[in-house]
Amino acid sequence: MQVEFRRLFFRDLGAIKDRKLRQRIESVIVEVEAANNLAELRNIKAIEGHPSYYRLRIGDYRIGIYVEENMIAFVRVVHRKEMYRYFP
Repeated sequence: MQVEFRRLFFRDLGAIKDRKLRQRIESVIVEVEAANNLAELRNIKAIEGHPSYYRLRIGDYRIGIYVEENMIAFVRVVHRKEMYRYFP
């Protein structure tokens, strides 16, 4: 799948100081790039009421992604308590 990163994603990622969490996020990005479809991804859930938006769970953090045909856009990476305030 084609992968795209939004500017907010990089800003959110830069604010995370935990090295282990950043490594886990990087491994999820590699996993998404290697996937052929959404069914191959672990810990992914659809956002209710928003048909093209999904979230990936990484501990207490969530990665917000947008899916359109064969393209996945990484939009946000925020703490779980802030997920629905800032995404979608």
